[in-house]
Amino acid sequence: MALKKSDLYSSLWAGADELRGGMDASQYKDYVLTLLFVKYVSDKAKADPYADVEVPEGGSFNDLVALKGKPDLGEQVNVAIRKLADANDLQGVINNADFDDPDKLGKGKELVDRLTKLIGIFQDLDFTGSRAEGDDLLGDAYEYLMRHFASESGKSKGQFYTPAEVSRVMAALIGIKPDTPKSATVYDPTCGSGSLLLKVADAAPNGLTIYGQERDNATRALAVMNMHLHGSGTAEIRQGDTITSPQFLRGSVLQTFDYLVANPPFSVKSWNNGLENEYGRFDGYGRPPEKNGDYAFLLHMLKSLKSTGKGAVILPHGVLFRGNSEATIRKELIGRGYIKGIIGLPANLFYGTGIPACIIVLDKENAQARTGIFMIDASKGFAKDGNKNRLRPRDMHQIIDAFANQKEIERYSRMVPLAEIADLRNDYNLNIPRYIDGSEPEDIQDLHAHLNGGIPNRDLDALQAYWDAFPSLRSTLFRPLRDGYSELAIDKSHIQRTITGSAEYQTFKTSSNGIVKHWWNIHEALLQGITRTTRPADLIAELGDALLDAFRLRPLIDEYGVYEQLMSYWNDVMHDDVALIMGEGWDGAAKPRAARILGYDRNKKPKYETAHITFGTGVKAQRWVMDLVSPELIVARYFAKEQAELDALEAGVETAGQAIEEYVEEHAVEEGLLFDATDDDGKVTNKAVADRLKAARAEGADGDEIKALVHVVGLFKRETAAKKAAKEVRLKLDQLTLKRYAQLTTADIQRLVIDDKWGARVVAGVQAERAALIQKLVQRLNVLGARYEQTVGDLDAEVEALSVKVTAHLAAMGVEAR
Repeated sequence: MALKKSDLYSSLWAGADELRGGMDASQYKDYVLTLLFVKYVSDKAKADPYADVEVPEGGSFNDLVALKGKPDLGEQVNVAIRKLADANDLQGVINNADFDDPDKLGKGKELVDRLTKLIGIFQDLDFTGSRAEGDDLLGDAYEYLMRHFASESGKSKGQFYTPAEVSRVMAALIGIKPDTPKSATVYDPTCGSGSLLLKVADAAPNGLTIYGQERDNATRALAVMNMHLHGSGTAEIRQGDTITSPQFLRGSVLQTFDYLVANPPFSVKSWNNGLENEYGRFDGYGRPPEKNGDYAFLLHMLKSLKSTGKGAVILPHGVLFRGNSEATIRKELIGRGYIKGIIGLPANLFYGTGIPACIIVLDKENAQARTGIFMIDASKGFAKDGNKNRLRPRDMHQIIDAFANQKEIERYSRMVPLAEIADLRNDYNLNIPRYIDGSEPEDIQDLHAHLNGGIPNRDLDALQAYWDAFPSLRSTLFRPLRDGYSELAIDKSHIQRTITGSAEYQTFKTSSNGIVKHWWNIHEALLQGITRTTRPADLIAELGDALLDAFRLRPLIDEYGVYEQLMSYWNDVMHDDVALIMGEGWDGAAKPRAARILGYDRNKKPKYETAHITFGTGVKAQRWVMDLVSPELIVARYFAKEQAELDALEAGVETAGQAIEEYVEEHAVEEGLLFDATDDDGKVTNKAVADRLKAARAEGADGDEIKALVHVVGLFKRETAAKKAAKEVRLKLDQLTLKRYAQLTTADIQRLVIDDKWGARVVAGVQAERAALIQKLVQRLNVLGARYEQTVGDLDAEVEALSVKVTAHLAAMGVEAR
């Protein structure tokens, strides 16, 4: 069975769980990632004799497996990993974790048991075919662990990882071209675990030559492992402080690069401790403030770019507006035209800090001719993900599209002229809200409408996108009341029915369904052609870009909302499906398989993964799992008649159960006819009723009680018969379904997956977007209708009428109102 990303992730995190207690996440990541590396390179070496990493005798993962349970397990694991490190010049990279450390792993048997379980978790994984070109399953799993380790390590330990979503955006912003040669260089002076560098290299069709520097040696080791796991073992990753001891020099000057990306530590106070050589980084700009290193890193990066170099840097918003020496540096950077763009990001994206940050895009090419800076306020586009925020696929694509096309979008993006930035009012302050008002328009209460009634036309004009999509809808819903105001032409409760029942909405609905179905149909051949050499990243990029283009010029529906529907499904389900098909082919991926044993309970009984179809019970039961084609898909296409029969029988079971429940609820009360027909728990059961009926007859009980008991016995019999009939039909349907799998052709499987599974879900996603849009309109119109439904005069009249009633009631009670 092909290794699914979701299964791999859960297995790796289970490995981390084995280490909890003795150390925190910043420490146990070293153990898990080291074993991940050893397992991966060992499997690749078995499959490819020319693999990049040599696996010596005694240094493979199989050698670790052979050590399981031995009393000197920890010591021997250290020896094996050292052999692998020595054979590949990876000393200090993969052998940093001490697998014989009693303080972290326990003593004696505790250490042996813990390591044995940990090795066993990795033993069950098979990375032999995990890397298909363009889709690095193992590398993604590494990043999955890094993300979780960063999240659990807290602020002080989270600086070694840049979220993959932000990395992908930065890779797209620096303008790598399709024909960029592999000899082109990319540099990250604060590279952490290297994920940002790898995302940039992955954005280049031919790859790039990678350089990175990291101050912390343990984090540098992570980066080196990461490079090997991603097939970039030739990358140069050096250790040292970038500001005080830059490692990439050409003689006495800084080496320069074609591209640069970085996520340096924010606002470092001790950046110049030990600084002896400035390497000309501050010449012409001035020295950054002694207690804040943000501009020290930025100027280092600028100096490290070639004359046509391009870069993207993550920095706190303070660099955009702080004064004194930083204002002087900022003015000089703007004057030289080196800043091409600024993107404001949401708060709480990064593991090292919760403050909002921005991406500054640098571009030295034709800098003197630059007349403006393109700004994007992307601070509101995110999803909550646990205790952090995360860029969604739609947010990423919208940033990239707007920047690449220099597209000005109200309250989101604009090209800001340098003259506007330099004028006296702004004085080279780059704070984004000065230039882009990202706030939502205020929902203004109209006093004239409250006094005289009617809905202000300006509120209806704000919904123009809907009126453009449905040209006659506004006149159907509203009629003129007086100049500048309208009133509902229908009852407020009929708004939704009027909208969805209109011919224009039906045309809109048919059109949007047709667009997505046409888009899907023209990509059917692409999907049918999924093979072992497919590049999943390219596959979903083509599908996603085509879907965006299909909806880009359509009225009302947000193309990025539709895109998000596709990408969410891709990440949740479709990517794993594609990986299965790549690994096993269409036919192999669709075959039912026996459920796997996940472990054993305290009584040594096996615990199985959830099965789709089960015949029998206990250990002898046949449990079948269908990874690609669920039984529901088979039934819907081939056994709709049988499913309808089963549905009717199960509805009969529910009806029979409800009849029992209703009768019992009425008569099992105190002194009721069924009060004595309960078991020890006070429940009316079939056995309790039968026992009571037998006793009641023997003791000559009241006839009404016996009659009620006989009736309930009959109800239980009907329920039992209904359950038996439904169970028999369910068994028959399961047997037919399982048999059908063996009869499926490749074409059948492709129809089931491409049309019935994937296609139906994407169409449903577009329908959900459309429904949400209409619901938003309905809610807004209801708010406006209710807001101005009663005028102040109406309210005064109502108060007066109520006052008269109160006075009358008081008079009737002999009280004089004052």
